[in-house]
Amino acid sequence: MAMQREPEQEPTGGTGSAGLTITVRIPMPLRKLTGEESVVAGEGSTLAECIDGLEARYPGLKERLCDETGDLRRFVNVYVNGEDVRFLDGLSTPLTGGDEVSIVPAVAGGS
Repeated sequence: MAMQREPEQEPTGGTGSAGLTITVRIPMPLRKLTGEESVVAGEGSTLAECIDGLEARYPGLKERLCDETGDLRRFVNVYVNGEDVRFLDGLSTPLTGGDEVSIVPAVAGGS
């Protein structure tokens, strides 16, 4: 079964370090926190700052992404420009305007 990509949308709110928008793609299970927006704008020079900014605008989002120690939850995958942040610098991964952050819930299953 092929996955369908959602139509491109302009992100709402926020700008990156150079005044350019950081696009943040929100998965369906978290959209109730963003007013059903699938794409929002982020800001900050690191992923951690971006998540903090999103939390300020969309309360409850950070606790869904990060555990009580502040690290990314194991069942949440975050990509910056298609690269898994776990193989980059984690929450310290640098961001600049024009970057795309994708939040993807892990899918469990098997036979």
